[in-house]
Amino acid sequence: MESPIDVLARTAGGLLSSGAVALGATRDRTKPLHPDGQLRRATITRMGGGARSGVPWLDEPGRDEALVRLSRGVGLPGPLPDVQGLAIRIDHPGGPADVLLASTGLGRLTRFVLTPTWKPTGRPLTSLLPYRSPRGPLLLAAVPGSTPSYDLRWAGPVGPWVSFGTLELGEPLGDDTRLSFDPLLNVVPGLAHYGWVTRLREPAYWAARRRTHRSPSDAASVSAGAPAHPRGHA
Repeated sequence: MESPIDVLARTAGGLLSSGAVALGATRDRTKPLHPDGQLRRATITRMGGGARSGVPWLDEPGRDEALVRLSRGVGLPGPLPDVQGLAIRIDHPGGPADVLLASTGLGRLTRFVLTPTWKPTGRPLTSLLPYRSPRGPLLLAAVPGSTPSYDLRWAGPVGPWVSFGTLELGEPLGDDTRLSFDPLLNVVPGLAHYGWVTRLREPAYWAARRRTHRSPSDAASVSAGAPAHPRGHA
């Protein structure tokens, strides 16, 4: 039997899905959210040490190849502020891992609040919803730096942010119309999704796949080391 939280999340997920589909139909575009994005190669350098999250990928030093999509959430014209999106595909030996971040704040409350801004580097970006980790709920964040890079951080729901690495942007690869990101399907090893988070997000992803004629396997078809013309839709 579903808990009240699960029922609420499933209901909210249905409403979000309906709203996204309606938005896409109204503006006659293939993808209801993040309709246009810039794809770039990237490198993640993880420092290791310091506070421990219990997730090896966050706690251990290393270097990962990645693909990054920079996009505007609603797709409003450039002069208008919009929720900025940063999607990261990390190349892992076991398959790709996707992390989707959106512009918010970093405070105890603002880390859960979507915040429009004029440019991709105008605000910090967080995962907004928590992951399940060995030590409890955990959020991820990317904070823009002074160069084409981001400081990568993790935190609990109300705790301080801990820097664990740097995301450096590389060469542009054009638009993102042939790449699919799915953080529910492609999860960072050591992290998992709470059931209520899946129920909240899944209807919108399902609706987007239906609109673009994709199957779930399309989201895992491209790695960060793939050529500059990947398959699938975002």
